Amino acid sequence: MIAFLVDLFGQVQGWLFQSVIEPFIYLTGLGEFTEQAFEGTEWLLIGVCEIILLFVLLRPLEALLPAQVITDKRARRIDFLYTAIHRLGAFTVAVFFVLDPLIDHLTGALHLEGVRPFNLDDLWPGVTDLPLVTFLLYLFVLDFFDYWYHRGSHQINWWWGLHGLHHSQQDMNLWSDNRNHLLDDFMRDIYMAVIALAIGVPPGQYVLLVAASRILQSLQHANVKLYFGWLGERLLVSPRYHRVHHGIGIGHESYGKGSLGGHNFAVLFPLWDIVFRTANFSESFGPTGIRDQLPAPLGSGRDYGRGFWAQQWLGLKRMTGFDKHRS
Repeated sequence: MIAFLVDLFGQVQGWLFQSVIEPFIYLTGLGEFTEQAFEGTEWLLIGVCEIILLFVLLRPLEALLPAQVITDKRARRIDFLYTAIHRLGAFTVAVFFVLDPLIDHLTGALHLEGVRPFNLDDLWPGVTDLPLVTFLLYLFVLDFFDYWYHRGSHQINWWWGLHGLHHSQQDMNLWSDNRNHLLDDFMRDIYMAVIALAIGVPPGQYVLLVAASRILQSLQHANVKLYFGWLGERLLVSPRYHRVHHGIGIGHESYGKGSLGGHNFAVLFPLWDIVFRTANFSESFGPTGIRDQLPAPLGSGRDYGRGFWAQQWLGLKRMTGFDKHRS
């Protein structure tokens, strides 16, 4: 069955590329990017498959086990727009394949100087001959660096100005994972691509690593009252564990009202929160959002924008300090 699906995927990719993508790139004089376009076609199809899979599996689960009643359906539709932009736009893979030749050039220059760049295979010779072990090892290492990226976005004022958009969703749902400022997404994609290339992740593996991570993160953000059990909560980030991270106050304030920080920064594996003492295994499914967006007297009614462009613009204003709103 798996072999059939893989073969079918390859056929659809080939047909789409030959019938639509390739004629377009030659028509526009972009023939030199044919190879990248073919790989981009693969990412486009993976994104389509992800969206279908998420809707088929998670939407019924949200209806069956809702963590809260959705009060703003428009906000959920905006989140879907973010998902479509991120997963159908091949943005992540574009960054990876632009950086790939640059990293190769740098590696070649270092070799000439007698410097051999780090590779995971150096720590465990032959590990790259074991596909499943390699996949899990790469996923583990990338998640470690993703933890620190995420934690940094909660610790630095201008960065939180961007990342706050993600936390401003008070009706979390299966599409909320991609509700991010485009600049924040761009920075993270460059960061993760550089890390992946630096540890020797091959392009084919990177595609699967990103897809697996994105699917798990969509589950975490789903409006689902789901708990993995005492042990499971400590092995994999669950919807409940991540909802605490989005909880008003506890998820974005370490030292009380108006402070930066929070808890549960782990993207996939709670181990990092446990080791670095940022874990909170609260059993609640409380309200989500940011304290300063609540109406008085609980907050100050800060506007994070309702539409896509308003959210992007206000994120830039918060980042640069032009939004003088105070909680």
